[in-house]
Amino acid sequence: MLAVKPDPRGPFTLPHFRAWASDLILDTGESWHPEGFQEAFIEDVFAGYAECWLIVPEGNTKTTTLAGLALYHTEFRPFAAVPVAAASREQAEIMYRQAEGFVLRSERLHTSVHSPTQAAKGKRKTEVPRFTCLEGYRRINHVNGGRIQVFAADDRTGDGVIPTLGIIDEPHRQRDLSLYRTWAGKLNKRDGQLATISTSGEPGSDFELTRQRIREEATESVQEGAYLRAATDRIVMHEWALPESADPEDFEAVKGCNPFSGITVEGLAEKHASPTMTPHHWLRFVCNRPTRDVESWLGPNADAIWEGLTEPYTFDPKAPTWAGVDIGLKHDTSAVVLMQQRPDGRYHATCRIWVPIPDRPVDVTDVMQHLRAAAATYQLQAISYDNRFFDVPAKMLSDEGLPMFEVPQSVERMTAAYGSLYEGIMGGQITHEDDAAFGAQVLSAVPRFSERGFMLNKEKSRGKIDAATALALAHDQALRHVSEASQYSGERGLVTV
Repeated sequence: MLAVKPDPRGPFTLPHFRAWASDLILDTGESWHPEGFQEAFIEDVFAGYAECWLIVPEGNTKTTTLAGLALYHTEFRPFAAVPVAAASREQAEIMYRQAEGFVLRSERLHTSVHSPTQAAKGKRKTEVPRFTCLEGYRRINHVNGGRIQVFAADDRTGDGVIPTLGIIDEPHRQRDLSLYRTWAGKLNKRDGQLATISTSGEPGSDFELTRQRIREEATESVQEGAYLRAATDRIVMHEWALPESADPEDFEAVKGCNPFSGITVEGLAEKHASPTMTPHHWLRFVCNRPTRDVESWLGPNADAIWEGLTEPYTFDPKAPTWAGVDIGLKHDTSAVVLMQQRPDGRYHATCRIWVPIPDRPVDVTDVMQHLRAAAATYQLQAISYDNRFFDVPAKMLSDEGLPMFEVPQSVERMTAAYGSLYEGIMGGQITHEDDAAFGAQVLSAVPRFSERGFMLNKEKSRGKIDAATALALAHDQALRHVSEASQYSGERGLVTV
């Protein structure tokens, strides 16, 4: 946080923001008067927290809040750089239109004033609008040199931005938080901040895992009904979500997690009764509970099934061990799953995942070194891999004596591997460590069926699924080789597998 407290009479204080906001005209023709939940969040932004999160259900004026905050910062922070990352190109257009609408409807924002910046550039015309909207660029410039630039999160052009206030809109819809982390890593260059406003995401997603860590690592935490404020010295999160103990069909309780005054109990009841409403949408976007968007390949109770298989186990260096490898470079993660058979006959899996960052793909030599270390530590029987992105490294490892097994990624071959894994999971024959990232990838997988069998579909799956494929490859090799390793002797005693 900033060490210096803001002047209570000047910019970046709540009274000053209220007065400024009252000059802004909403699309209803009324002046904008931010509500209490918006002001509480904005006050923490002004307090200097480097990262500020507001998690609130749909319809609670998220876009309006972001647009107003962006315009305010641009006006009062000298040479402000305000990149806004929307979840998609369509959402980027909506975000831009909201900010542009404020400018066009609000006389003070588009009135011409003297521009010191234009004068410094030697321009003849120094009387220009306070804010200038450049629709084709989704950009809004301020008379004193500040700029708002709206990006789609999949635009690579956002990588080079050094923000004074970076805004991430609906990060739950992004595949991961890589752009968020890129911007967060640049905040110190200009004493910048990040503001994030979103609804809930899918269980196990990068967004939800990060949200959970914020709760767990908070040094300050205040819970009042559906509202939670959790903070450290660097990050603050304001969260409005229906408590787990509350009934999603109790509209009074649901209203409690929708703080905007324009949302009423009667309106919620009508929304719930609509024939177009689905249970998933209601839970995730109205109650703000993390809910899976598409059905996992493990069925509707996938989360509970996978969690029920969590059981610690220490690998035995003398036990037969199998590995599965799935490699992605620029956009996908890479994963290695190691598997051993427990004394009771079940199989235990551990996972290592490598995540690429913008402009830096996964270094496959790191994966190779991990496999060498596993071979040096355990009795590695087989390393199952797909040769895509790993053909040459696999040949090098094979030359070093590692047991490499190429598995063609045909529908027929992978149907057998995925099918056996499905039976093992559903039958309780597989255990794993308490590893959120591993679980997220297994649960994110969505099946694609055909006349020849089924595969796990990366395109349809919401998140990364490389660890699910690596798990299937390791388990497949374990089943194929277990008869060759019928006994081994170790500290656990003689075990027949």
